[in-house]
Amino acid sequence: MNPRSTVKPLTVALVLCFGLWWGGHPAQMPGFLRSIFVANPHDTVISEALSDIQRDYLHPISRQGLINGSIAGAIASLGDPYAVYETPAAYNAFNNPKPQTFAGIGITVDATAPGLVVEEVLPGEPAARAGIRAGDLITAVGRRRLAGLPSTLATSLIRGRPGTPVTLTIARGARRLTVTLKRATIDAPLVYATVTSYGAVKIGVLDLPTFDVPGIHADVASALQSLLARHVRAIVLDLRNNPGGLVTEAQLVASMFIAHGKIVTTLGRAQAPATLYATGHPLAPSLPMAVLVNADTASAAEIVSGALQDHRRAVIVGTHTYGKGVFQEIHPLPNGGAIQYTVGEYFLPSGRNLGAGGFKRGAGITPNVIVTAQPTATADPQLRAALRLLAAKAS
Repeated sequence: MNPRSTVKPLTVALVLCFGLWWGGHPAQMPGFLRSIFVANPHDTVISEALSDIQRDYLHPISRQGLINGSIAGAIASLGDPYAVYETPAAYNAFNNPKPQTFAGIGITVDATAPGLVVEEVLPGEPAARAGIRAGDLITAVGRRRLAGLPSTLATSLIRGRPGTPVTLTIARGARRLTVTLKRATIDAPLVYATVTSYGAVKIGVLDLPTFDVPGIHADVASALQSLLARHVRAIVLDLRNNPGGLVTEAQLVASMFIAHGKIVTTLGRAQAPATLYATGHPLAPSLPMAVLVNADTASAAEIVSGALQDHRRAVIVGTHTYGKGVFQEIHPLPNGGAIQYTVGEYFLPSGRNLGAGGFKRGAGITPNVIVTAQPTATADPQLRAALRLLAAKAS
């Protein structure tokens, strides 16, 4: 056997062993080798610090826990109030949101002067099991008559803790029925659609609580189509207390009401200016429209409100909005988590930026009709003002 034939395999084995050892102890590698084999000395410092903590800390700690803490610390050091690190579990929950739930009986209703007209009965829920039908008129809940009550108060009387009883008085044609049933946990839609009337004008109300759910535009489209099928003559989009969310969702929702043109323009340090336009397939491009806003209407909700105002597509009703002029991006990480931080400013079709520079809050959107009175359990002055305006336009 040629002795040289064993030298090469032995040499390779020794180099491999040293490589493995040095890979775990890069700080002890000679400087000239470290500069060749270690891509970034800062990464080495971080890795060794985490290894030291994991090995010596008083209490056991997982590597993943240390990594999560390290990324969260880096994000916190930015001083960006909108920056956040989403752990893998949190980011997965964000991408797969669970339906909201409430305790009720499983019906959708239309508010009228004498009470609540049942529009839909959800299969398998308490109302369906009790024999309630679409078209039934609920005139009382317990001993409380519903005639003349605001719709929000009337519907709140039906809701309550799961398992508790509720008694309804129902008019079905000439018949009068009394039905007692138990409330249950009902899966609630992300977007709420109701029909109300002002005078003889049927008006649809869309309540959109957030843009921070991927694909929520599809829920808005479905809710809007259900209102159009009920032949509403105007639309109220309620964005009060909507903190915003995904800019692309804002673009798609605004495009349901705007036929063409700019929705928003973004500008960042590391990216070229980009303009998002209406997609060209509006569902309700010409129905009279109002948008309800308040001081907690922010971010993507301000983009939609501002675009509708700039295009003179809707009248804005309520109080000044939050005044956020910057936007964030979400960057998924290999560990299944994600980081979100501010990357630029956005500008409405008119060129307005709603902030005051950087992270400072600005003036926000000034409503066309300012109504400072806040909703209560018995009245909603802002909604009523919007309904009055729309009824006049639709008449």
